[in-house]
Amino acid sequence: MARVPYLRREDADEADKALYDRLEAERKIPTANIFLALAHAPTQLDGFLTYANSLRASELSPALRELAILTVGHVTRSAYEVAHHHSHGLKAGLTEEQIAAVGDFETADVFDETEKAVMRLAKESTLQVDVSEETWRAAADRLPQKQMVELALSIAWYNSGVRIMGLLDIDLEADYPHPFPNS
Repeated sequence: MARVPYLRREDADEADKALYDRLEAERKIPTANIFLALAHAPTQLDGFLTYANSLRASELSPALRELAILTVGHVTRSAYEVAHHHSHGLKAGLTEEQIAAVGDFETADVFDETEKAVMRLAKESTLQVDVSEETWRAAADRLPQKQMVELALSIAWYNSGVRIMGLLDIDLEADYPHPFPNS
């Protein structure tokens, strides 16, 4: 159970109802638990949405972005992040086989070297914060600098997301299958 109640439109202050309109226009309906928890801080949630949208509007390939996000989710064992980004990965062009192999990407034969370099970067950054020059170079030799910065911002952003979800103990919605069933 989440550490703060999920704040629904009917329970929000009248001044904050426009934020629910924004959520419904930009995100899936019903509104995800992460957003309902963050609605207690409407100014920050508004900025949160704007920043998240800016990451999606980057030049970085959506498939590479989703592989990085899914890698962060797997490394941190964030069922919420992995479950929610499964559909995003499919929309970005990943296959079910690729999504299923993210947890063991090093030995999977469904990823090319660019994809693996991106996933290594996401994994190392998540586990160690600082990344080795070798890991950075492997991705930077394949992507332009702008996309490397966009990738770095995406990895860092979704690392903050899993920490928010963990800290607030956000529940995975019932209509999402748990990606780590033995957890």
